[in-house]
Amino acid sequence: MLIIKMAFRNIFRQRRRTILTGLSMLVGFTLAVIFIGWGDGTYNNIIDEFTRNRLGHIQIHEKTYLDRPSLYKTIQESDDLANILDSTKGIESWTPRLFSAGLVSVGEKTAGVQILGIDPIREDQTTQFDKKILQGRNFSRIPSKEAIIGKGLAQILKAELDDEIVIISQAADGSIANDLYTIIGISSSGDDISDRSSFYLHLREAQELLVLDGRIHEIALLVKKLNHVLKTNNLLASEINNPDLSVSPWQVFAKAFYDAMQADKAGSYVMLIIIVFIVAVGVLNTVLMSVLERQREYGVMKAIGTKPKQIIKLVVIEVTILAIICIILGSGLGYGANTFLSKHGIKFGEGITYGGMKFETMKAEINLRSFLIPAVTVILCAALVSLLPAIKAARTEPAKTMRFH
Repeated sequence: MLIIKMAFRNIFRQRRRTILTGLSMLVGFTLAVIFIGWGDGTYNNIIDEFTRNRLGHIQIHEKTYLDRPSLYKTIQESDDLANILDSTKGIESWTPRLFSAGLVSVGEKTAGVQILGIDPIREDQTTQFDKKILQGRNFSRIPSKEAIIGKGLAQILKAELDDEIVIISQAADGSIANDLYTIIGISSSGDDISDRSSFYLHLREAQELLVLDGRIHEIALLVKKLNHVLKTNNLLASEINNPDLSVSPWQVFAKAFYDAMQADKAGSYVMLIIIVFIVAVGVLNTVLMSVLERQREYGVMKAIGTKPKQIIKLVVIEVTILAIICIILGSGLGYGANTFLSKHGIKFGEGITYGGMKFETMKAEINLRSFLIPAVTVILCAALVSLLPAIKAARTEPAKTMRFH
């Protein structure tokens, strides 16, 4: 207890040294809090944009569908499954989908396409499909031989609204599936590659075309909170409890995207390491200067019987207390900055494009880890870096020091 009192007194006695050491810790901690908060916010913005507007946070398929997709690997629509999806805690919305490949033609132009059968109401609730329609409108509630095509496909086919489009594919019963539809909309998913082959049909008409009445390939779901995806996924899997179905989070069915984001996130820690290094150098310099300035003081302490380990404790405790004070002050500054960035973000003018997605504003996120990681890092860094000057102080020779000071 006496050592702690002495440490507090020394901190406030040497104000110039305290301010220099404290500033390096305060600035380093605050920058780290802002950097992690903004980094996490950006990371989650990209993930949420990618999953919420395209794939969903969770998907349900026939158990082997993801390994090798096939027209025949389907899920039977049922009221029981729909009730489970509607009642499971944490699920915001869900939408069924049907997929196949086909060949379309408008006049003399022909192109290969991916057929996507969607429920227009549920798809809009889940992925805001209405907002992706650049020209025209969404499907009628009652199937009316309508089709929506991607803007890239429209350019390839030189197709316009109200043009008739012919589709040819293979039905599940082995017959040739073909029909005539009217183009009622041209859409943009934000992915140019996908837009060159996207051919949307009303789910019921897609089922009729492919002879898959009451069957779908996928159910895409959104959860209310992105950080609850795994928890909700496990809960849903236990509720469904069907060995013939797989319930997968986005980290599984979009593994390439997940790995890319993890690599990007890991790379961001290089900047954090640089910040920590700057803090460490600043603390080492100021504490070492302090020890050199206080050689006579340490000499007197040893002369009156203070043990070397007690001097080491005193120096380390001084720096640790100062680090804690800076963390408290820095937490206030960091929280204020991240609160502002979480509401207003950083705007990029015309926006930046990442993986086919456009972002005009990147916002920070306020979370515990953005404070905890810098706090633990600064305290450990300060304590470890202070050991070298502390050991030097403990080795002070009383007679020699007092003679020359």
